[in-house]
Amino acid sequence: MNLIIDIGNSLLKVGVFKNNNLIIFGEFNEDYFSNVKSILDKYPITHSIVSNVSQSNNKLIELLSNKTNLIKFNSSLKLPFKNCYKSKKTLGKDRIALISNASNEYPKENVLLIDLGTCITFDFLNNKNEYLGGSISPGLRMRYKSLNNYTANLPLIDPKEIDYFIGKNTEDSIHSGVINGIISELNNSIDKYKSQYKEIKIILTGGDAKFLFKKIKNSILANSNFLIFGLNFLIELNKK
Repeated sequence: MNLIIDIGNSLLKVGVFKNNNLIIFGEFNEDYFSNVKSILDKYPITHSIVSNVSQSNNKLIELLSNKTNLIKFNSSLKLPFKNCYKSKKTLGKDRIALISNASNEYPKENVLLIDLGTCITFDFLNNKNEYLGGSISPGLRMRYKSLNNYTANLPLIDPKEIDYFIGKNTEDSIHSGVINGIISELNNSIDKYKSQYKEIKIILTGGDAKFLFKKIKNSILANSNFLIFGLNFLIELNKK
């Protein structure tokens, strides 16, 4: 069995795979160490991997190193694609996992990966299995927080579904600016990719994917666990 741990800026996601099937999935925002330990005590985990874009956790790494064969993200990690990114050392582990799964599930296809999490990332893998790069911009909640943090009078509000463009008060104007701004950014970026590549598979993932899915005009596939499956694929690729 493989243990997959994805440590994001907001949540920790845990998946257990048996014969490439996801049999356990959980999300935690606190005390995740004890949850991981209980999984290790309960299931015969042989291999593990950690994608961490937040603060390092030496205690967790030590636990996994002692209890499992920990697949480490380092220069010796075997990847299933050709990495054409100029600053390879700064390419996030989460993005590597997404690209790896795209290479595995959609070989010989152009794939655009859109991850709607704390940040919005675009990653493009062409039909020659070459990762060309993408973009990074503030995510949904980061935009709400920045309006509050960098102004004296704008309130911090939670995202909500809207069906208008013109805000009639301050809160509605914030919702319109943030949500419609993101939708315009997504649709415009997708159109630019499609103008250069006629055939392209578009994958939407991340915590805010469901919230924004219906607003995007282009034909896309939504898969909230795409990254988890990518990490499991990396384990299998690096077992050999």
